[in-house]
Amino acid sequence: MHRMTVLYPPPVDEAHFREYYTSTHLPLVAQMPGLVRWQYSFDVTTLAGEQKYFAVFHADFESAEAMAAARESEVGKAVSADVANYATGGVELIHYPLSGGR
Repeated sequence: MHRMTVLYPPPVDEAHFREYYTSTHLPLVAQMPGLVRWQYSFDVTTLAGEQKYFAVFHADFESAEAMAAARESEVGKAVSADVANYATGGVELIHYPLSGGR
């Protein structure tokens, strides 16, 4: 399993981000080929109480290759292009293989 995590710093307009993200962006994301599972959360806070990120998103794929293919698909390109419509604080993407755990 391979995970892509998207970290969103605080946007200029939090209400717009929430509305657009849940009503427009996530339905588009759900159409990505090879997507096994996804989840998101708002109001992300460090254990020290800092709000470095406003939101976090996780997308799981069977492999790094499946993730790359999804990102290069027409839907994946549309998802990437759509980010500018709500993420005024920018975005940070990381990816990694999942291992261990229960």
